[in-house]
Amino acid sequence: MNTIPIQIDDCWNRIGVSGDQSCGKLEQHVHCRNCDVYSGAAQRNLQRPVGDAYRQEWAEHFRQPASRDAANDQSALVFRIGREWLALPTATIGSVAPIASSHKLPHRASRALLGIASVGGKLTPSMSLGALLGIDEHDAPATVGRHVFARLLVMRWEGQSFALPVADLHGIARYPQASLAAPAATINKGLDRFLTGVLTLGELRVGVLDAALVGHQLTRLLR
Repeated sequence: MNTIPIQIDDCWNRIGVSGDQSCGKLEQHVHCRNCDVYSGAAQRNLQRPVGDAYRQEWAEHFRQPASRDAANDQSALVFRIGREWLALPTATIGSVAPIASSHKLPHRASRALLGIASVGGKLTPSMSLGALLGIDEHDAPATVGRHVFARLLVMRWEGQSFALPVADLHGIARYPQASLAAPAATINKGLDRFLTGVLTLGELRVGVLDAALVGHQLTRLLR
């Protein structure tokens, strides 16, 4: 597309979530889109002047009929627990927060119920997806050339929030529902029953979780 050039330092592609993740602001902001540098660049980009050729080229683009097969009609947040890369629909994720210690609840024996954690000033049940899915959370792969930040995903299901510790975040993936493949026969059966399919992202094989089943099981643990 032909646009009038504008100088923008795309640091998110060098040291941010799309780069080597060495930016010192990531620990505070979790994702580049929460940073004022990123939002400032977006604002300057939106305010840039555009030429007639740019308008004409986009007009031609939007005149083309949409391909139903190629439509990225799904989006999910991709994360890692142990060695397993997993994803939950973005609609179920309320927020991402730094890891917080949880306080155990008395008379609760389930390994999946870690306790109560303070997330954004609110007390939220802290749950172990690893225990629920039968994943060894301590079996972590070696990482080279990038920083790894453990986080809490706040999943919301039918009015209830759950804080889910994860070992690493990949980010949001958009994909066509039809692109999901069947889980491999060798996958552990505890995890297999929670998957709607497997998404391929480059070299990653990501198990897409059934949010309804996960939410139902987490709710049961609180009763």
